[in-house]
Amino acid sequence: MSIKLGVLLSGSGTNLQAIIDRISAGTLDASIEIVVSSRPSAYGLKRAEAAGLQTMTLSKEIYADPIKADEVIAAMLKRADVDYVIMAGYMRMVHEPILASYPNRVVNLHPALLPSFKGAHAIQDAYDYGVKVTGVTVHFANDKYDCGPIIAQRALAVEEGWTVDDLEEHIHQIEHELYPDTIQLLAEGRVSVRPNGTVAIA
Repeated sequence: MSIKLGVLLSGSGTNLQAIIDRISAGTLDASIEIVVSSRPSAYGLKRAEAAGLQTMTLSKEIYADPIKADEVIAAMLKRADVDYVIMAGYMRMVHEPILASYPNRVVNLHPALLPSFKGAHAIQDAYDYGVKVTGVTVHFANDKYDCGPIIAQRALAVEEGWTVDDLEEHIHQIEHELYPDTIQLLAEGRVSVRPNGTVAIA
């Protein structure tokens, strides 16, 4: 079955592009109903517009009250009749208005193997720590930063001599494959959250 997505972003939108491309290729049973940006200058908005998608931008003033901002976003997502909320480089936390409207249906991508290296600088933090393996996590968002139920992870061996830019490039390559793959699992109805908060994949 095809699912309807609302995508939240703040930046360049490369993961949005990966999702758009997979939908176009017919390998992702989804449609993007709305793209919401926390920044008017986000390049992801240009990608959305190029694909003919509906967009909405929130100003810095609205975010002065994060709960109010999320009430506005939740209302827009409901109006667009989305099934899942996809955070694609969205640099703000989501709060109760969105989480309550979409329980276990707000999905986030994190550029490390959670629970390691939470936060906004995960790639740099993992690199500075000297890890030999890092990776990418797709998880359901909850009211704690980078803590929700883990849906999928893919590991990446860090090669000797890589710069942090090399690491970032390889992380993004994994993101662009893993995120659409995981959204396809959602479309197929194969993902469920157990009572203990872990995820089962059928």
